[in-house]
Amino acid sequence: MYRAVTRQIVVTVQPNFMADRSSPEKGRYFWSYTIVIVNSGPETVQLKTRHWIITDGSGRQQDVHGEGVVGEQPVLGPGERFEYTSGVPLSTPSGFMSGRYQMESERGERFEVDIPLFSLDSPDGTRTLN
Repeated sequence: MYRAVTRQIVVTVQPNFMADRSSPEKGRYFWSYTIVIVNSGPETVQLKTRHWIITDGSGRQQDVHGEGVVGEQPVLGPGERFEYTSGVPLSTPSGFMSGRYQMESERGERFEVDIPLFSLDSPDGTRTLN
């Protein structure tokens, strides 16, 4: 599991290689990842946008920007959590992802929260992050 904390917002990620959705012989590899966002701070916040940087095993990067996550812009009060699962395809057997969420406090202040850098590993090409 991978973890990052920014302004008392804790983001953890658990990636999972999905062999049943992958076709290595066709150069298609698929991972799911489950993210848990916990507001351990004293103020209610809302997740507004996401920005992902997806890097495959050849070093090709893809930037993905969008509103919310999985069609939602969750509001998290103090001590609350939001969990979701999404997925990512790559054309290589390994890669990694990182990113940021833009949050908004109840006072209207916008700030960014780090998503930890995490590794995407398949049985065909294990890669480790230093």
